[in-house]
Amino acid sequence: MRADLALIYDWIPQGARVLDLGCGDGTLLAALYRYKGVTGYGLEIDADGISSCLKKGVNVIEQDIDQGLANIPDDMFDLVVMTQSLQVVRRPDRILEEMLRVAHECIISFPNFAWWRHRLALGLRGRMPVSRSLPYAWYDTPNIHLSTFRDFAELCRAQGHTIADRAVGNGNGEGRWRHRRWPNLFGQNAIFRVRR
Repeated sequence: MRADLALIYDWIPQGARVLDLGCGDGTLLAALYRYKGVTGYGLEIDADGISSCLKKGVNVIEQDIDQGLANIPDDMFDLVVMTQSLQVVRRPDRILEEMLRVAHECIISFPNFAWWRHRLALGLRGRMPVSRSLPYAWYDTPNIHLSTFRDFAELCRAQGHTIADRAVGNGNGEGRWRHRRWPNLFGQNAIFRVRR
């Protein structure tokens, strides 16, 4: 399991009703079903991801999250998860609102564009960064809305949501003290738990 998924797994309570947006191959939901008695669904658009979910016994719906979540009633889930997908959606602000309409709480992870290595690539090399968390070149990237810890926190405040917790992901796990102290500079990946 990816490091950010392992951190998120720990935040999800036993027996919760979970919706996983952009669930990929269903790794997180499969672990939650098996070890935490979670129920729920994944939404995925990629055919290979859907096939992997079905093989793992994960309930999956083929759906483009850019089209919204209008087919899901208010408060249907306890928690909505979206990992490493916020940067590829057209309107992250609307998706956050929709997530907190269908559940009281959501967990979101995304690559931090303000990470020091990204800053270094821009500042010294004068080039768009390519890293483990942003592995594409500028011309073929699916990432259309890059964000930082501070930018996302400001969006939450502007929409009136509460940041219940946050973590710093750095490659293979959570960061050291300096990563937690200065997440916008040293955090490679941002992980937020947000409540309405």
